[in-house]
Amino acid sequence: MIFEKLCDLISEQFGVEADTITMETTFTDDLGADSLDIVELSMALEEEFGVSEMSEEDIAGIATVGDLVNYLQNKLDA
Repeated sequence: MIFEKLCDLISEQFGVEADTITMETTFTDDLGADSLDIVELSMALEEEFGVSEMSEEDIAGIATVGDLVNYLQNKLDA
C-alpha cells in the first residue's frame, strides 16, 4: 500500500515510470534527485500520508525507496 502510493508520487515528481521503481531504487543515483527534489518529495509525503515534517536528519538517512517505505511505516505505526 505505502509502496504503491510512493511509486505514484515518485513517478509524478521525477518523471519516471512507476513500474520501474523498486525498493532498491536510489534517489540520487537512480532518480538523479538533488536536495530540492528531496524537500519537494518530503512535502508531498506530508500531504499524502499525513506525517509530520521530516527533519534533515531523517532525510539524510534515506537513500533508497525501501528506506523511505520503512520510515513511513514507522511514522504511521507510531
